[in-house]
Amino acid sequence: MNYFSTDKPYPRGEIQIRGPNVFKGYFGLPEITKDAFDGEWFNSGDVGRAYENGSISIIDRAKMIMKLSQGEYVAPQKLEGAFGTSPLMGPCFVYATSLKSCTVMIVTLDEGAEQWAEAKGKPQDH
Repeated sequence: MNYFSTDKPYPRGEIQIRGPNVFKGYFGLPEITKDAFDGEWFNSGDVGRAYENGSISIIDRAKMIMKLSQGEYVAPQKLEGAFGTSPLMGPCFVYATSLKSCTVMIVTLDEGAEQWAEAKGKPQDH
């Protein structure tokens, strides 16, 4: 994803965490646990930018693909980008889990959606 710990002036990369307060793994799921850890470091799945004062900001997702229960892969960011181009939509969010065979999208409407519906003669439910 072209994020590197050598980036100047602020290093970027996947945020990893370790310590006694980090969980030891997913109960009964050794393969998922193995994938979530790099040695003793837990891979958060978030990409961060580190600052000189020691703070970190999250700037991206490290894992851009989610796998559904039937093995199909979904790229939520691609769906959010495609649907988000509608002039009637505000921010949206795509969620998927390996326990289900479908995705869920939460959508907000842009302020102009109500005027569009009125111009098309669509009834308004408030």
